Amino acid sequence: MKSPHVSNERRLSRLFNIGLPYLWLGLFFLLPFVIVLRISLAEPQLAQPPYTALWEWIEQGVLQIRLNLGNFQLIGEDEMYLAALLNSLWVALVGTLGCLLLGYPMAYAIATAPESRRIPLLMLIILPFWTSFLIRVYAWIGLLNANGLLNGFLLWLGVIEEPLKILHTQTAVYIGVIYSYLPFMILPLYANLTRLDPTLLEAAADLGCRPFRAFTRVTLPLSMPGIVAGSMLVFIPVVGEFVIPDLLGSPGSLMVGKLMWTEFFANKDWPLASALAIVLLAVLVVPFVLMQRLQQDDEDGRT
Repeated sequence: MKSPHVSNERRLSRLFNIGLPYLWLGLFFLLPFVIVLRISLAEPQLAQPPYTALWEWIEQGVLQIRLNLGNFQLIGEDEMYLAALLNSLWVALVGTLGCLLLGYPMAYAIATAPESRRIPLLMLIILPFWTSFLIRVYAWIGLLNANGLLNGFLLWLGVIEEPLKILHTQTAVYIGVIYSYLPFMILPLYANLTRLDPTLLEAAADLGCRPFRAFTRVTLPLSMPGIVAGSMLVFIPVVGEFVIPDLLGSPGSLMVGKLMWTEFFANKDWPLASALAIVLLAVLVVPFVLMQRLQQDDEDGRT
């Protein structure tokens, strides 16, 4: 028979293990979300804070609640905000695909390399993080401009006859996104690929499966969790990216991050900027939650 002391310890341990993640999510996700949602339902004003209160007590103890839904209505009706959101999603999609196409072979090469070489190869991937993100993006201006290293190298090779206009275009934004977020794709893929059982490929080869077919039938399906994790780590922050399109993109290529910065700091319209953040969160989180649930149901069905 178990003693009450042991039973209480197990309950406390279970409560700690379950309650700590929920406490973390409550403090660093739910509470900021509630604050941003509260601001998005207010009205802008020239005061501190630069938004009105949602409720106030008036005469005879009557509580007056004022919820402003005009910010969300403006986002739905104004074509500029819709175009910025679609452009952000498109840049994030192209950047994620580019990181996947470049990152998967690199992660696979590191995972299949001898163990003595894996740490140095991973260090080459991680080393750029030791430099400021702003400096790394700013350096691409000197590489992509008309007199930059890239155009100079292509002119020296004779590939082009005159400098290409790469800087301040959508192509420069794609290059900056892929360069900056490539490690976020490589590291989850590497962690997933190193856990794969190599005997599965040996068994496929013994059964007459060619290497490419074994890769598409064995390695690629088993690495899907790493692909999903890396895609989420790249896609979600790129949608709200501000630095890369501001430094490398053209003035006409609007993204949600740039609009939020403008509304917050230039126009001082905190409610509209908060409404943009809420819409962006809904666009990003809801599909990924549904995808994760479908993936979990699929895994449960297999077991």
